[in-house]
Amino acid sequence: PNICPRCNKTVYFAEKVSSLGKNWHRPCLRCERCSKTLAPGSHAEHDGQPYCHKPCYAVLFGPKGKKSRTTTFPNNRPPSGHFKSVRGRVVSVD
Repeated sequence: PNICPRCNKTVYFAEKVSSLGKNWHRPCLRCERCSKTLAPGSHAEHDGQPYCHKPCYAVLFGPKGKKSRTTTFPNNRPPSGHFKSVRGRVVSVD
């Protein structure tokens, strides 16, 4: 028998959606973090659980990007000549 991984109830043919190698009830296929209903094949997966691509999967498991590589300067001001401001961000010119 097909058992929905979210509610643990039987999934009948007429109501099933298949994703992550499992059969789900349509309302049960939702993001693990925000509970947004997801379409089969248009979502991310982590440890067998579905997540919406943005923002949930990106926030929880995506690359941290430049924000994790911040540099702290005395008085919150970079030394002149080595950095410049680009669209509100301080970047190295070396």
